[in-house]
Amino acid sequence: MTDVWEVGDAYEPYVGRWSRMVATAFVRWLGDVGEGVRWLDVGCGTGAVTATVLAEAAPAAVAGLDPSPAFVRYAARRVADPRAAFLVGDATALPLLDGAVEAVVSGLVLNFVTDPARALAEMVRVASVTVGVYVWDYAEGMGMMRAFWDAAVALEPGAAALDEGPRFPLCRPEPLAAAFLAAGLSSVDTMPIDVPMRFRDFDDFWQPFLGGQGPAPAYAMSLPEGRRAALRDRLRAELPYDPDGGISLTARAWAARGTV
Repeated sequence: MTDVWEVGDAYEPYVGRWSRMVATAFVRWLGDVGEGVRWLDVGCGTGAVTATVLAEAAPAAVAGLDPSPAFVRYAARRVADPRAAFLVGDATALPLLDGAVEAVVSGLVLNFVTDPARALAEMVRVASVTVGVYVWDYAEGMGMMRAFWDAAVALEPGAAALDEGPRFPLCRPEPLAAAFLAAGLSSVDTMPIDVPMRFRDFDDFWQPFLGGQGPAPAYAMSLPEGRRAALRDRLRAELPYDPDGGISLTARAWAARGTV
């Protein structure tokens, strides 16, 4: 099954709203890159990290790059700032000269790249100061997806092959740090970033899985109607509810940074 990332209006309620919360803590954690410098956001998606850099880091310019033309168009509409520019491109072949920007960042992307090592090498090549990324802790800390896959596998053990936890061992601090060191970065550091996930009710939790964006929603939409209803009902029964009917979970991302 192919991971689909191209419909911004479906991506935003699924993980975009949580990524924006992580991005703020992430950009602040990167430290002082310097005001009035150039940034590149690799795999910019709907523009969460680009918008955060503009709001938090006082850059001269931010370029957002993504392989999806639909995401690039969505981000360009959403991020209305003359310092921002968006282009279609591949993380493993960045269309920039060596040292073209001071900072390269990437949110929720590295594990989906066909060759993460090559992508990191490209980020190091075009950066002159720092490289930083963050990815979801699919194995444990990303509560929404963990609940989904635990329920899916309980109903159909074969779904385990699609679970992002086992699929993406890179999304842990030790492999992330090792990848950064292998790319030639120094002063490598990692940090967990936890953000609260508050859903108004079960529908607020479930509806984003029907948008088809990413492995879990794609799996949900691949199921026959009866099996999808069984998955929905199992989740409805197993999720923790607040007294007002809301659902409170936690989303954990792992961030990594290194100096060029």
